[in-house]
Amino acid sequence: MREVQADCLIIGGGPAGLTAATYLGRFRRNVLLIDSGASRASWIPVSHNLIGFSHGVTGPDLLKRMQDQVDQYGARRIAGEVEALKRLPDGSFSATWQDGRVLAAKVLLATGGLDVEPRIRDARRAVKDGLIRHCPICDAYEASGRRIGLVAYGKCRIKEALLLRGYTADLTVLTLGHPTELSPEDTKLLQAAGIQIIPEAIDRLSRENDKIAAWQEGQAEPLLFDTIYSALGMELRSKLATALGAAADADGALSVDPYQQTTVPGLYAAGDIVHGLSQVSVAAGQAAIAATAINAALPPLKY
Repeated sequence: MREVQADCLIIGGGPAGLTAATYLGRFRRNVLLIDSGASRASWIPVSHNLIGFSHGVTGPDLLKRMQDQVDQYGARRIAGEVEALKRLPDGSFSATWQDGRVLAAKVLLATGGLDVEPRIRDARRAVKDGLIRHCPICDAYEASGRRIGLVAYGKCRIKEALLLRGYTADLTVLTLGHPTELSPEDTKLLQAAGIQIIPEAIDRLSRENDKIAAWQEGQAEPLLFDTIYSALGMELRSKLATALGAAADADGALSVDPYQQTTVPGLYAAGDIVHGLSQVSVAAGQAAIAATAINAALPPLKY
């Protein structure tokens, strides 16, 4: 097993991890980024709310641009998945992945999370093909005035339904036949907003000309939509931190101080695994704060 040294280990190669790597590289620090290749950003079909990309940018294109920038400033990027993270007696960290072990003075966790996919046939392919979207903040503006479906069941996210209602007069909540945890007050809010609820099961989704067809079991004709969003929450990848005793909320989102440091000294976090708004711009901002704090916490460099 090979062993490497780093001033800072960054775990995760999404927008947060790549932003931090660029900052720390420009601070002339010895940086190692280990990425499993499962960034949530890679699933973005196109985003129009990133400043500087007025015509939109796809997730894979954005990540490629950010990777090229990281490489320009000397941070090392390795493909792999960190399997264990330990805090050593001197306050530094040891991390192991498939091909080796790294010793680092500081660690930034930017592992993010994955959206919970609807329990429907070929859900992952439906997302990849653009039949299901996850971020109305990113692209609901482009669906203004069109017919929108929202997959929501279990702990129904009433705020997301009301957000979408601001973009369309034709909004339907699809429970896919699963029970919802709607209070009487929430039900009244949906009804007052003119939002329809379809409690029947949906067997599959398909593309029908320029529409998305939601096929109900036993029905010959599908429900037709222009866009379908899913609001089922995220599964956060914060176990490396919580295993060290880092504080987190019930959903696994890590608690951090104003400098993005978790409750474990020397362990920082940025992006979707931190409680707050899941947006690329927010992740990048958190990473900039964390990287600057990490640089200040390391011994000063001499040119």
